[in-house]
Amino acid sequence: MIGDPIALSVRRTIQRPAAELVQAFRDSPTGFVADACNGLNSMDCRVKPLAPGMRFFGTAVTAFCGPMDNLAAMASLDFVSPGDVLVLATGSNLSAAVVGDLWLHWAKRVGAVAVITDGLVRDVPGILGVGLPVFCRGIAPNSCFKHGPGTVNCTVVCGGVSVSPGDILVGDQDGIVVVPSLQAAEVVARLSLVRAREADAEAKVQRGEKLAFWNETLLREQGRLQYLD
Repeated sequence: MIGDPIALSVRRTIQRPAAELVQAFRDSPTGFVADACNGLNSMDCRVKPLAPGMRFFGTAVTAFCGPMDNLAAMASLDFVSPGDVLVLATGSNLSAAVVGDLWLHWAKRVGAVAVITDGLVRDVPGILGVGLPVFCRGIAPNSCFKHGPGTVNCTVVCGGVSVSPGDILVGDQDGIVVVPSLQAAEVVARLSLVRAREADAEAKVQRGEKLAFWNETLLREQGRLQYLD
């Protein structure tokens, strides 16, 4: 390499979806959102809430942090607007905790509604005291350095899913679903259909009706069903 590497690359201005579009995901279970996304866009199943009952929805502010480095995470706090979700991508590195409770305190103060990382966190008692939803791969006391390289508000891969600044994220006990901002209106339209179908199915279950979990007649007609007894 010729010269010193760039320690941090930052996009200061991002395009967020309209507020009413984001609000359409309020109280939406991640299963419904994933169905509206054609069954896709869920993060790695190991990225889970730090405590039961944590849930959120909001728009992404992204940071990429290299192994044992959290310079980008530290800088990302200066670019948060109320309603944002901080997405800290680490390449699933598990060598050190990317953030702790003091960082979480400030994240909440500047308006973040949740923090997601495919890495680790630490200071769990303090984090739980902050009251901000945190989704992560695990917990460890090791700390990071602040040397970079890293990025803020560039597209990242977190938990195996591409996340761009301004994308909408929804999280609950089941996990996290990413809704690309350019597809958000289409997903909201499909989400209404998912809700209607789920409500219909729930009503049938309450009436004691059996749901059609598979189509025996169709498989038999296609010659694709074989009974062994």
